[in-house]
Amino acid sequence: MIIPVILCGGSGTRLWPLSRKAYPKQFVPLIGGKSLLQLTLERVARVSSGAAATQVVCVAAEEHRFLVAEALKACGLQGRIILEPAGRNTAPAMALAALAAQPDDLLLFCPADHHIPDAAAFAAMVEQGRAAAESGAIVAFGVVPSFPSSAFGYIEQGALRADGSHAVARFIEKPDATAAQALILQGSVLWNAGIFLCRAAVLIDALQQYAPDILAHCREAMAGAAQDAAFIRPDSAAFQACRAESIDYAVMERHANVAVVPFTGAWSDVGSWNAIADLTPPDPSGNRISGQGIALQARETYIHAPHRAVVALGTQDLLIIDTPDALLVVARSHTEQVKSVVAELERLNAPQAAQHRKVARPWGWYDSVDVGERFQVKRIAVKPGASLSLQKHHHRAEHWTVVRGTAEVTRGAETFLLTENQSTYIPIGEVHRLHNPGITELEMIEVQSGSYLGEDDIVRLEDTYGRVF
Repeated sequence: MIIPVILCGGSGTRLWPLSRKAYPKQFVPLIGGKSLLQLTLERVARVSSGAAATQVVCVAAEEHRFLVAEALKACGLQGRIILEPAGRNTAPAMALAALAAQPDDLLLFCPADHHIPDAAAFAAMVEQGRAAAESGAIVAFGVVPSFPSSAFGYIEQGALRADGSHAVARFIEKPDATAAQALILQGSVLWNAGIFLCRAAVLIDALQQYAPDILAHCREAMAGAAQDAAFIRPDSAAFQACRAESIDYAVMERHANVAVVPFTGAWSDVGSWNAIADLTPPDPSGNRISGQGIALQARETYIHAPHRAVVALGTQDLLIIDTPDALLVVARSHTEQVKSVVAELERLNAPQAAQHRKVARPWGWYDSVDVGERFQVKRIAVKPGASLSLQKHHHRAEHWTVVRGTAEVTRGAETFLLTENQSTYIPIGEVHRLHNPGITELEMIEVQSGSYLGEDDIVRLEDTYGRVF
């Protein structure tokens, strides 16, 4: 039985402004209205039938736990979600999953942010690696390269093994353009897809041999783990003491028994705006348009404009990405440097570095429509049956107007209903809660006023989702 383990970490900074720390690319609806995580879950559900399809494990950041839970629910899957107290790269993340499994479980480790449109071909690839993994190898899956790329690491294939896989001759760091061209001409190399299959005990033994300190910290973290429904929370102090390391550096490049299986289907790590643009069919001038973009007398221009009209006139080799609170215009040759934009925004303490204007919450979402001195206007949507925390604010009052659905309002000692076009007022310091008792989404407009309007001015007295601040 193969148990998929989805690695949901990563901030996707090269896809800013669409991908941000609080809502990274694996959770953003990018392809056909679905997120890359949802597409990954649908794909791995095909690797085996029956009970295994429901035994998905996701390793994710605490702050993204409900985004992962919603993706599992959207795919009709059950699973466990291991919540990393801090990002420590793939070796510790995979160690946590292996320690949570049975020793003989076959674990299929997959990044959450890759696009592989042919799910049947993916399942066939995994099945081709099963025999090698069952015999004790760590199986890597490599993509047959379609062009020389300096954005990926490479795996050089060695001799054919009796189980149908190939031995790994060597792992190759991301090369420069000249070296990448030479590797492609060599003909025996694959892009390293970061997808691995092995028995849990095999990975644990390899970590014990090559990265014993990482394994020790992860053992301690899992020994002190708390479980809340589907969420597994490793001990925070033990895990944060662990060093960050990729599985390639920690194990793969040093382990003796590593096999590789090639994949010939379409694959993208969706790692840059060039990769996103390539997923959109071009017009005769090479322009690629997503949403309300218009390209006039332009060539090789990509426009992402889901919210409003964005016009490119006379442009060439540009990518234009529009969001409600940030606009990126970048030359195609500079897309790998977009992450430096995020670093600069962080230096300037700009909120656009980490947060979108529209923010997902376990109960729904809010959109900060307008902000000024001593006021803020939000659109708030609450899922059917969901509730915000019982809370109060020290520095702001709130005015609520229902525009769709029904709201159950707790204000001090009273509880009452509001329907469309009805409103209420929450004074500074008053205990309050918003609940949607209906079967359709509740939408309302909130106008905040006061001396301080930050999200940290929330004193939670009771919360369905276990949040304390």
